[in-house]
Amino acid sequence: MVALLALMLAGIPMLIIGACVWCSTKGPTLLKQERIGQYGKVFTIYKFRTMYYNAPHDVATTLLENADSYITPVGRFLRKSSLDELPQLINVLKGDMSLVGFRPVVLTEKKLNNLRQKYGVFECKPGITGLAQVRGRDDLPYKEKALVDKEYAENRSVKMDLYCLLMTIPVALTQRGAK
Repeated sequence: MVALLALMLAGIPMLIIGACVWCSTKGPTLLKQERIGQYGKVFTIYKFRTMYYNAPHDVATTLLENADSYITPVGRFLRKSSLDELPQLINVLKGDMSLVGFRPVVLTEKKLNNLRQKYGVFECKPGITGLAQVRGRDDLPYKEKALVDKEYAENRSVKMDLYCLLMTIPVALTQRGAK
């Protein structure tokens, strides 16, 4: 219900963002990418496209050489503000994701995905935000991120989800940990 309400409230801003992406570069407005979800099941995630259409696909931005050269000007703003994540409300409605959980990464980020498998993180659904996002986001090394994801998976509760949702607001507004 919360995701449906959020999607309705974000509808007009999403149309504006989509128009900005569409007008600024060639290619589709939405990025569809395979990610690992609950129980290790692969699903398709939706995001606003933030990179040029000819950028390497299915590679983590942090693993790209000269990654900034692939990110569009509109995409840079969307990434910093986390607005590129809004289409994931569709993933929540489909049941692939939750509002809060571990942030799913591309399949090629094997080191993080293997650690998450080892720590039992895939027992819960991935989320639009999560404990690792409010504790450091992209600044966290893989092992630390996986351990924070494990902490969330082992201690998830309504209280922790509310904490993550509320703390996501200042983290997104200040762009803390975004790379």
